[in-house]
Amino acid sequence: MKVLLLKDPKDKDSGPDPYIKELESYSLEATLIPVLSFEFTSLDSLFDKLSHPECYGGLVFTSPRALEAIKICLKEKSKNEAWSKALKQMWNIKPTYVVGKATASLVEEIGLIPQGEKAGNAEKLAEYISSREKPNSSALLFPCGALKREVLPTALREKGIALESLTVYQTTQHPDLQESLSSYFSQQGIPASVAFFSPSGVRFCLQHIQKLSGDLISQIKVSSL
Repeated sequence: MKVLLLKDPKDKDSGPDPYIKELESYSLEATLIPVLSFEFTSLDSLFDKLSHPECYGGLVFTSPRALEAIKICLKEKSKNEAWSKALKQMWNIKPTYVVGKATASLVEEIGLIPQGEKAGNAEKLAEYISSREKPNSSALLFPCGALKREVLPTALREKGIALESLTVYQTTQHPDLQESLSSYFSQQGIPASVAFFSPSGVRFCLQHIQKLSGDLISQIKVSSL
């Protein structure tokens, strides 16, 4: 049985994608098609803020892409040296709040210690942060995407906890998406199941999948994460 996963493959250096591996253990033939592309923005502003940890009470990350933005900054030798020599240690005195293991892993890669990774969503992370932060203290720096939900900022604001958001990436459709979908359906036929991994993935893919499936669309089981 064929399963179409509408997500980016896991980093090749980290081994096989866990979804592919798990589905194969059940004799399911899974295929990944990348759906999203990311454009990073405001990187100079991001590093300028990271250069002044004394202005903030800590960091908040809810997306691996925000960490990718920081890693791009650190590719520049002078910034990497400043981070390694002093900034990293200064930030580690403060909390770094995250959602999920993937984001936590990237936080560790830049030398910080994640907290709250078991919070499965923004609502639970807000509860976690609220239990540890005092109202009216220094703002938490929140590098995020342009499509961020307002759940976390709203929940923290209601508790009197300041959050300074900075948009560091834009989400767009992967340039090869339609071609990849067309190729998949023409070569492998109608999948038994399609899995979406983000609201943007639904927005970018659903109409095209409906067109490619035609009258057989009702036979496809759809799931989302």
